[in-house]
Amino acid sequence: MFRPRKTSKHGLLFVYIGILVLVFLIGGTKLYVIRSSALAKKNSKSSVLVDNSKPVVPLPQNSVTATVPLVEKPDGAIPPIVNGLAPVITTIKTNMPVVFLGIDDGAYKKDFELKLMKANNIKASLFLANRFISNDPFFFIDFISAGSLIENHTMNHKLLSQLSYQEQKAEICDAADLFLKEFGRRPVLMRPPGGNYNVDTQRAAADCGMKAVVLWIAKANGGSMQYQVGHSLRPGDIVLMHFRPEFQADMQAFLDAEHAAGLHTVLLEDWIK
Repeated sequence: MFRPRKTSKHGLLFVYIGILVLVFLIGGTKLYVIRSSALAKKNSKSSVLVDNSKPVVPLPQNSVTATVPLVEKPDGAIPPIVNGLAPVITTIKTNMPVVFLGIDDGAYKKDFELKLMKANNIKASLFLANRFISNDPFFFIDFISAGSLIENHTMNHKLLSQLSYQEQKAEICDAADLFLKEFGRRPVLMRPPGGNYNVDTQRAAADCGMKAVVLWIAKANGGSMQYQVGHSLRPGDIVLMHFRPEFQADMQAFLDAEHAAGLHTVLLEDWIK
């Protein structure tokens, strides 16, 4: 007669452990399948939202090549301060094939602007007004990392010639002090809003540590170039642009103009002694 063998306590323990391991393996496999399925759905949704066939930034057709002539030593300089008045400049006397770009205000802030500048090896003096950047001043940190510099366009973007000397000084000095705190460098150049200035502006700029009042002799505006002298860019010209919705069209116009003239963009700050 068959009699079942008694299972020892150790045997029962091994049986229980085996059952637990089997349950764990089955549950883990099911969980892995669930997670894999969820991940696949997530990736599927991402692929619908992101179309990698299109560039993040539509770059201009005539992009500058990666090789840009280097300016080892500027052959000109911003004029010195005389009688307590900062000089007013629109161009720099030079025999080098260079042009200077200043981009104003800072109201329109889009990531493609920096990408467009980097793709075309453009470094510029950014004349920012606190009125336009106070909502997001640190948007411009990456521009500094890419080689551009923050300069002074006053606190409130007022027409300076309509203000007293003390009011102009506050507009210029306060902006310079604030930008030092925000960007780690105190501006040395000042562009008056609208190009509007008088002798008090020059004196206030100098008293605030500015090396020059920077105007322009050409500008990229509305997708085309506008010249005060002649019909093309010349070596040493200072060009005006703005952070506006037409930024890409203006940059294209500027690039086309400098290419046609055989010039390349360098920083105006390099021409300060």
